[in-house]
Amino acid sequence: MSPIDEPRAGGPPARPWWIGLAVLAMGLVWIYGATSIQSTTAFVGMGPEIMVAAVGAGLVVLGVLLLVQIARGETFRPQEEENADADAPPSRRAFLLSLAGVALPLATIRWLGFPLTAAIGFTLVTHAFGSRRTLFDLAVGAAVGVGAWFMFSKLGIDLGPFLPLIR
Repeated sequence: MSPIDEPRAGGPPARPWWIGLAVLAMGLVWIYGATSIQSTTAFVGMGPEIMVAAVGAGLVVLGVLLLVQIARGETFRPQEEENADADAPPSRRAFLLSLAGVALPLATIRWLGFPLTAAIGFTLVTHAFGSRRTLFDLAVGAAVGVGAWFMFSKLGIDLGPFLPLIR
């Protein structure tokens, strides 16, 4: 039995309300943050803040769904097909790799550019999930980054220079 579902002394399992509330709060923070984004360009009446608001709305919906599942007494245990060990401790290495992959754009996007930053961030996150194909992951991340950069530039949204190091 995982620590989340362990029964209280002589009672039913504890319900992890904090999970649903945390996801709900994250969604509300994203929606609030979307209201402060200055829309410099608009395509079909929508600016970049619409994606941030959409992610926030999705998180709010997921938070509410989690709270409903928790209220119904749903337990959060790995299922047979997930092939996961419920008693294994969390991987600090995987957490730090994925955190680095998500935080990387804050430090590197201005001087590496969007495509390279996306490639490196993608590779860090895939390695957090167990991939060991570094060159393949870099290539996929670069392809996604280049595609996203070109699509945003077609919409008139500036993601900065393509590869600032080449200038």
